[in-house]
Amino acid sequence: MTLAEKEQEIIDEFAIYDDWMDKYEYIIELGKDLPQISQDKKTNDRLIEGCQSRVWLAQEIEDGKMKFTADSDAIITKGIIGLLVRVLNNETAKSVATAELNFINKIGLYEHLSPTRSNGLASMIKKMKMSALKSL
Repeated sequence: MTLAEKEQEIIDEFAIYDDWMDKYEYIIELGKDLPQISQDKKTNDRLIEGCQSRVWLAQEIEDGKMKFTADSDAIITKGIIGLLVRVLNNETAKSVATAELNFINKIGLYEHLSPTRSNGLASMIKKMKMSALKSL
């Protein structure tokens, strides 16, 4: 599945819900499917700076594709990083670095997050893109 197809799949899933409370519940559910970072990788150097809650992100390259694992101590944040991992996982470093992530605006995520969570989302995206750039 291409990056654009993964984004469209998320847009279609969110279109089912009319109410943002239902969308938040769905985001929480998505966090349960997040590829879990191993306990030994929950280190300070893997914490994403700029997030209100604690979010760990680890990545590796396998067969030319980036593999992300993550975790958070907040359920909404765990779902948000889960969305990003779902879209960017198994993509090349170049694809991750240049991804526009249009689905975020199309599902209305930025406008329904608090300013601190919006900053956290931006920090998550930046960390993932920076790790991809370092891998190029």
